[in-house]
Amino acid sequence: MVDFVQNTLDGFFIGSSYALLAIGFTLIFGVMRRLNLSYGPSIMLGVFAGTMIYIQLEAGLVFVACATVLGAVLAGIYVERICFWAVGRGAVLASMVSSFAIWMQLEELVTIFFPERTYAFPPLGDFSLEFGPFFIRGAHLVMFLCAAVLTVLLHLLLYKTRFGLALRAVSENPLAAKFMGINTGLVVFSAFALASAIGGVAGFLIASADQQITPLFGLWATFKGLIAMTLGGMGSIPGAIAGGLLLGIIEAQSTWYLGAEYRDLVAYFVLFAFLVFRPGGLFGQRLATQNRLSMQRV
Repeated sequence: MVDFVQNTLDGFFIGSSYALLAIGFTLIFGVMRRLNLSYGPSIMLGVFAGTMIYIQLEAGLVFVACATVLGAVLAGIYVERICFWAVGRGAVLASMVSSFAIWMQLEELVTIFFPERTYAFPPLGDFSLEFGPFFIRGAHLVMFLCAAVLTVLLHLLLYKTRFGLALRAVSENPLAAKFMGINTGLVVFSAFALASAIGGVAGFLIASADQQITPLFGLWATFKGLIAMTLGGMGSIPGAIAGGLLLGIIEAQSTWYLGAEYRDLVAYFVLFAFLVFRPGGLFGQRLATQNRLSMQRV
């Protein structure tokens, strides 16, 4: 029982970073109803920007964090201009394919400028908390606290500001929002920048907890974010949080009881089960039902 509780704690704290990745995917999907497959590689580019600052200039943790977030935001803006702004709103497949092409471009760019397999990244802290038979890594605790604060700020932004109102209006009905005088293009651009900033924070926290970064981080972040978003419910911010925490717990338990080699296999099995029996995820069933009914009307 002690092992089960400890694994649950570990998965819960690790899952907070997955939740941030899922929130970034959800913001973009919720506004445009499109998947940005370059989201993970954009975060990776930001993390490697922070790595370069750390290695070349021996900068402190704050400067590395700022460089990581700024790099992710610039990469996200580049993706938005190339794959979504330049491609018509109705061309969903074209924008998704183009984002995949940009994914390959960003990954190749990182491979050229960072040819080594692994690079060091500054740690968040090397301390731990113990209470009874349980313990929490300091890096995981900082990761969870940052994710919690960021989630609260995002909630206030979405539901207590005019920008949040405009963002939700564009998400519900972009044409009606445009007729009401909302600059939909600016809202979409801002949503991309915001999602990229959240992704940059997530990338910084994950790399700091691992104390290293590899060129495979973009692929890893894309898979984790997409799985967490799907488990929680596509288009739902609470669902993204719940999906990330659930994915972290599933991975922690499967690693302990089955072995690390089965961790991803179990996660994919759970994802498949959700897609079959609850395609709307934990919190997105209403959206899935609306899409199904609209297809029946057609």
